[in-house]
Amino acid sequence: MSQPTKRATAVESDITVGRVLRSPALLTRECLAGIITALALIPEVISFSVIAGVDPKVSLVASVVLCLTLSILGGRPAMVTAAAGSVALVIGPMVHAHGVEYILPAVIMGGVIQIIFGLAGLSRMMRYIPRSVMIGFVNALGILIFFAQVPHVWGQSTLVWALFAVTLAIVLLLPKVLKSVPSPLVAIVVVTAVALLLGYRVPNVGDEGPMTAGLPGFTTLLVPINLHTLQIIWPTALSIAFVGLMESLLTAKLVDDITDTPSGKRRESWALGVGNILAGFYGGIAGCAMIGQTIVNVELGKARTRVSTIAAGIVLLLLVTGLSQIMAQIPMVVLAGIMMVVAVKTVNWHSLQPATLKRMPWSETLVMVLTVAVTVWTGNLAIGVLIGVILAMMLFARRIAHVIHAERQLSDDGQQVNYTVRGPLFFGSSNDLFEHFNYGHDPKTVTIDLTHAQIWDASSVAALDAIEYRYQRHGAKVTFIGLDNRSSDFRERLSGNLG
Repeated sequence: MSQPTKRATAVESDITVGRVLRSPALLTRECLAGIITALALIPEVISFSVIAGVDPKVSLVASVVLCLTLSILGGRPAMVTAAAGSVALVIGPMVHAHGVEYILPAVIMGGVIQIIFGLAGLSRMMRYIPRSVMIGFVNALGILIFFAQVPHVWGQSTLVWALFAVTLAIVLLLPKVLKSVPSPLVAIVVVTAVALLLGYRVPNVGDEGPMTAGLPGFTTLLVPINLHTLQIIWPTALSIAFVGLMESLLTAKLVDDITDTPSGKRRESWALGVGNILAGFYGGIAGCAMIGQTIVNVELGKARTRVSTIAAGIVLLLLVTGLSQIMAQIPMVVLAGIMMVVAVKTVNWHSLQPATLKRMPWSETLVMVLTVAVTVWTGNLAIGVLIGVILAMMLFARRIAHVIHAERQLSDDGQQVNYTVRGPLFFGSSNDLFEHFNYGHDPKTVTIDLTHAQIWDASSVAALDAIEYRYQRHGAKVTFIGLDNRSSDFRERLSGNLG
């Protein structure tokens, strides 16, 4: 995982909403973190709206709905949820092919799937994502965040580069002398003030999309609910559901590690579904956890409770409505500089050190590298994680397939032989087990002791049947002993019925 600059202390891990509301210092810290998080959301949300093919105002309003809903219902305090790029990537093709009117039914269907997923407790499946995939996910995310900001700096004027240098200096150096105010917030205020007071014209938030004041109305359903609509929306709805769940649950796990506090993954799953349905009706686009902005909130802002994300949602709402013209004046370079610092902090640099790579098994390194490569290549975190998990499963199956052993012991009179099998019996090791016996030279009485082995699937039962049949062809009788009750019942139910 990303190595935080300062690990949360035991005292910090006990911070609650009640304690924050009773402490002016903590309340100030949480609110300031929320303000900087809201500002950090703006450029990415606007950029993602272009990918999804919707009005930037729609994505910003949806982000307000998501942020406030998950602040109240979500299972991971201080985690930021908004209209995300990974979800925009899966919505975009449908919008370009069929139109924006299909977003609402697709989002509603995706939200319902997420609610069912959460209520069914399927979030426990996250435990099957290996650490190497998690590290690859984090490293790839850092790379994507960093290079997404590069166009706002590279190829720009000397003035933009100067403001970029000022931004980095404030964000990196100010915390050494002032810890009470988030340095990114100071950077935004200072750089914006400099640009306005001196009359400098640099690319700003207003250039990314229209920043008209006011709120849109409720989204109305513009397509009939029939089989034709279902055929169009179901692939996108499934992608919205599972891409959103994967990114949110992975981000929740990351925040758990940073803050040394647990989260309710099941609650987060169904709450995300509720948030997306509400955002669909009032905003029109789905979302999920925003890991970059979450790092801004919990790392740079030191936020630990729901107060920070409620503040972020309220500030974003104010910016979208009454303060839209002020928001439009913020130079893009200052937001890009902040997100670049976040990207660098997000990468797990320890995992990339030569000493770490030398100690790490090659298979773990391969999984991490492939996860990073696929994620960066596709720009989709969910695809990268999925490929990484599949490779990790294949390598794990390959590794444990060869740990099966069968020790042969011939009796003193040479009339019987005993084999002691050790290791897990499953589809990967079954074929390997079959080759451990000396069929043509063993005596007529064969005992196979499975005390130190367990049967895990039908492939293992089929392998034991094949071993017994092979011995029968040589006129030998095989007796299996030592199976535990579960394995014995499993074998009795399937043996001889597998064809």
